[in-house]
Order: sequence, then C-alpha cells, then structure tokens
Amino acid sequence: MLVALRSIAALTMGLIGTVFLTESVSAPNTGVYSTTPSYPPRTGPETVVAETAIVFKHGDISWLPTLAAEAGWPEDTWEKLAHIILRESGGCPGRIGGDRVNPDCSLRKVVVWYHRSDTGLLQINGVHWKQDHPEYVGLVCKKMGVCTQEELLDPLINLKAGKLLYDVAGWSPWTPIKREK
Repeated sequence: MLVALRSIAALTMGLIGTVFLTESVSAPNTGVYSTTPSYPPRTGPETVVAETAIVFKHGDISWLPTLAAEAGWPEDTWEKLAHIILRESGGCPGRIGGDRVNPDCSLRKVVVWYHRSDTGLLQINGVHWKQDHPEYVGLVCKKMGVCTQEELLDPLINLKAGKLLYDVAGWSPWTPIKREK
C-alpha cells in the first residue's frame, strides 16, 4: 500500500509540475507586454547604433558635424558655419538675441531688448521667420512651415532654416552690420 501511495504522489507531483512548467514557458500576451527591444537596433552583423543626447555648452560645438550633416549643410561649409554659430549664439540653441548665458547654456540675464527676434544657434532673425515682415515675407515660414520663434529654438530646425537662408542668400544673413558712429 505504501508503494501505491508513493506512486500516486509521484504521478500527482508530475502532473502539477507539468502544469506549472507549461504556464512558465507560454508566450507572453503581446497586448500586455512591450515587444520593443531595450537594446539599439543593429545595422549590420557587428555594428550597434546607439543614440546619445547632445549636451550643449557655451563655446563647445563638438556636435556640429552630426547636426550640420543631418540638416543638409555640405561639409565644406562647416568651418564657416562653426564660426558663425560661435559668434551668434556661442553654441547655445535656446539663446535669443540679447541673452547672456551660463557655461551650461542656461539663461543668465537679458541685457539687450531691441533684437529679441534673433533665435537659436544661428540667431535666425525675425525678418526670415515672421509671416508679416515686408523684406523676406517669412521665407522660413513659407518654405518650411516654421513660423514661430519657439520652433527655431530646436537646434536641428534652426540649422535647417539656416541652410534654407544659405541656399537663397549665401552667408549674407550673417554678415555683421557696420554701424556708423
């Protein structure tokens, strides 16, 4: 009788184990679990693409080749583009004309109020993005659909808008104005 009880117990344990094992290896419900991998997608058998966030710092434009290429600027323009970005915004994408910024590109204070339409990395002027300006009649707004200053604070959009201006007028939108004394 003891042998019979052990056999029944073993059989029962085997059935219980099979049920739990079956549950533990069943496929997850895709409606509940994310199917998005947590690792970067592969572009080749051994290449892993990993996106890194750009940290903007005043005076540092080490990010320029990446964003300039993505915005469509030819490599032979990058040296001049770098000079203009450093002169106009110091490499701080959130800078608006008249702003003084800290080394981390955060706003320190506004010191000049008369050219507040100058925006972002390239200090795109309101004559280029405002819809009602008589000279360029909002070229950036008409061609790109970028019609607000806020949109131009995005570094990539700013560089694309700058590329549009460059294609139309060369470097002239960034030629410093000589003021009479």
